Amino acid sequence: MALPLNLATDEGSPDWLNKGDNAWQLTAATLVGMQSVPGLVILYGSIVKKKWAVNSAFMALYAFAAVLICWIGWGYQMAFGDKFIPFLGQPDVALDQKFLLRRTFVGYLPNATMVYFQFVFAAITLILIAGALLGRMNFHAWMIFVPLWLTFSYTITAYSIWCPTGWLYKKGIIDYSGGYVIHLSSGVAGFTAAFWVGPRTNKDRERFPPNNILLMLAGAGLLWMGWTGFNGGDPYTVSVDASLAVLNTHVCTATSLLVWLLLDIIFFGKPSVIGAIQGMITGLVCITPAAGVVQGWAAIIMGMLSGSIPWYTMMVLHKKISFLKHVDDTMAIFHTHAIAGSLGGILTGIFAEPKLCRIFYLVPEWEHYIGLLNGFHNNRAGAGFKQLGVQLLGILFVVFTNVIMTSIICVVIKLVVPLRLSEEQLSTGDDAIHGEEAYALWGDGEKYQSRHNSFYAADQEIPQSTKSAGAGGQVEMA
Repeated sequence: MALPLNLATDEGSPDWLNKGDNAWQLTAATLVGMQSVPGLVILYGSIVKKKWAVNSAFMALYAFAAVLICWIGWGYQMAFGDKFIPFLGQPDVALDQKFLLRRTFVGYLPNATMVYFQFVFAAITLILIAGALLGRMNFHAWMIFVPLWLTFSYTITAYSIWCPTGWLYKKGIIDYSGGYVIHLSSGVAGFTAAFWVGPRTNKDRERFPPNNILLMLAGAGLLWMGWTGFNGGDPYTVSVDASLAVLNTHVCTATSLLVWLLLDIIFFGKPSVIGAIQGMITGLVCITPAAGVVQGWAAIIMGMLSGSIPWYTMMVLHKKISFLKHVDDTMAIFHTHAIAGSLGGILTGIFAEPKLCRIFYLVPEWEHYIGLLNGFHNNRAGAGFKQLGVQLLGILFVVFTNVIMTSIICVVIKLVVPLRLSEEQLSTGDDAIHGEEAYALWGDGEKYQSRHNSFYAADQEIPQSTKSAGAGGQVEMA
């Protein structure tokens, strides 16, 4: 019997393509992209001092665009292509239609969908690194840093952990959606880069209030809701596992936010909005490596721990350890992503359920993916300890790779352009760097005139007829 016309195969809809999976994958990728643009653009632009709003938001926007061009040019193939060396794929373009329309290495999707989906993950990793560098990094240095770090650091961890031929993938590491590849990497790389770039001015470090808390909450909300695509898209299919991952993600995040909030109230007397956002982020990060491979009760425990352990490292240990105090990590990326990501990876090794792992990894064997608790319960403690060991090995590998590669990249860039802005630029902020300000009201934004927002050069006299122009430069007619 012939298939209905909407299900019949043809050149544009081959027999291996699952239209439902493909539609969800494109939707999930767009949700992840919206976490960055506009999510983190808004969050960064509003959580910093007014004078850094434009620069902070623009660092995120630039990274999103730059990563895409590098990704299709060589990055995707280095992370998911043919094996080049044990921890890296062979550089190659991902633009040819013959390649893009072919079925990808996993799932019932074309390569074009996979390239797009993996791009938004790569992009948000660089944008998270920017969070550690806000308020002082030279924008030209950032423009160089983004393609270099994507090429020589991100691709290494992505290939090793996510690509089926990667060495850690073969060992059975569990990183459901990027607790290692994205969050641990960005946290360590951001902290390392912050060390090399140097701190903000003393004045900014002492007082750095958000310029718009309501916008900050809007950006945080986009980040939270976008995580539905972040974790829900990683099975590469519209499966029951995707549904579980989405629910676990939000349960862990809500728990983490509430725990962080309660700790702020208990020890500081006030419910902090910024603190709640930090607790939200640590919950999102912690559940990411485990989202679809743990049960709901485990997600709650992970939320309790992600709302308390990073809180302790940030609020207590950070003030006691001199090296942590020395490095100026603007958005506390080390605590919210490196600590929370490591915590999530370890807890994944403890709580992972073999049956859920089999659904996700689509493997019949039971040698890998056995959480420690399940190992004790089923008299397979050795397998559980082995899984936990692989999770710890993954942490060591990601930390080592990012410290070394990020340091080399920063040293190389320093030979070309300064990593840190000049003292004058640090004092002025957006106006000195871009000639633009976020809130150019009541005479603000006049010291440095942008060449891109006026018909007239800085030294050209403005005709008298336009000096009384209304909004948009239109002269009001009598």
